Amino acid sequence: MPVLSVLDLAPVPVGSSPAEALRNSRRLARHVEALGYRRFWMAEHHNMTGIASAATAVALAYVAEVTSTIRLGAGGVMLPNHAPLTIAEQFGTLASLYPGRIDLGVGRAPGTDMATARALRRTLIGDESRFPQDVAELMAYFAPAEPGQRVQAVPGAGLNVPVWILGSSTFGAELAAIFGLPFAFASHFAPAMMDQALAIYRSSFRPSEHLDKPYAMLGLSVLAAPTDEEAQFLATSQQQSIINLRTGHPGRLPPPQAGYLDRLPPEHRALVDNFQSTAVVGGPETVRAGVGAFAARTQADEFMVTCSTFDPDARLRSFEILAEVALSR
Repeated sequence: MPVLSVLDLAPVPVGSSPAEALRNSRRLARHVEALGYRRFWMAEHHNMTGIASAATAVALAYVAEVTSTIRLGAGGVMLPNHAPLTIAEQFGTLASLYPGRIDLGVGRAPGTDMATARALRRTLIGDESRFPQDVAELMAYFAPAEPGQRVQAVPGAGLNVPVWILGSSTFGAELAAIFGLPFAFASHFAPAMMDQALAIYRSSFRPSEHLDKPYAMLGLSVLAAPTDEEAQFLATSQQQSIINLRTGHPGRLPPPQAGYLDRLPPEHRALVDNFQSTAVVGGPETVRAGVGAFAARTQADEFMVTCSTFDPDARLRSFEILAEVALSR
C-alpha cells in the first residue's frame, strides 16, 4: 500500500465561515498526524467562497503551531500568481520555523478564473508559459547563496526546501522528469490523463541531486463511513459542489441530499461520474478494496487523499476508517 497523506482545501460548508473552516483544518491536521499520515498539504484557490486556503503559507503556519511530526506543504502554490522570490521567502520562513517538515508543491494553473488571476498578478507577465523558468528560479533561491549574489531569499537560501511539481496533464509530468523532481498528479479531479502522465514521468525521469528515481504521488478522493449507504449519502455534498462549479455557480459546501444523483439529468450525472471516476466511497471493506485496487493499478508511491463532508466530524471519521484499513498493515 502506498504512503498516505492528506490534501485539505479548508472547505467552508453552508452556514459556516472561513474562520471556522481554518479551525477545522487545524483540528484535522492534529487528527491525521496522530493516525500516522505522512503529510498534510493545503491548496491555493482564489475567489471561491467554499475554500478558505487562499493564503496558503499563512494557513500552513496556523496548522504548524499545533502539530509536531507531520510534514506540511502546499498542494499547491500556483506559481504564475507570484514572484518566485516571494514564495521562496514564505516557504523559507516556514522551513526556518518548522525545520524538516515543509514541502512546496507548485503548479502552473491560476487556481481561479482569469479575472481574479489579473487581480492577483496586476499584469499577466507571470503567465503559465514561464512556469519552467519560474520553477528553476525558485529552486535557485533555496540553494546556498553564491558569493556576490545580489538577490537572496532571506530566509530561504540554503534551506533546500523540497519542491514538487503538480499537474493535471502531461506537461507537469514532463517537467518533473526533466528537473528530476517528485511529481504529484491531480487524479482526484482530473483523472483522464493520469495513466499517460505517469508513464511519461517514469520513462523520462532524469536522476538529480534532489531525487535518484521517480516518485509519483496521486490525488485520491476517499469518503469512508461505517456503511456504504451512509458514505454515499455524505458524498452528495461533494457531488453538488461539482455540479455547482461546472455550471458556473461555485459556492459553499452544501448539506447532503438523499437521492441527489437520481434526480440529475444525464449530462450532469456524466459530469459527476467523470470527476469521481477515481473516487472511493463506502464502508470499511469497500474502501479497503477500492484503495487497494487503485494502488495495484497505478503502482503509485504515495496517495494524497482528499475528503470534503458537510459535517467536519464525518471528515475526521473518514480519515480514521481509511487509516484503519490502509495504514494498519
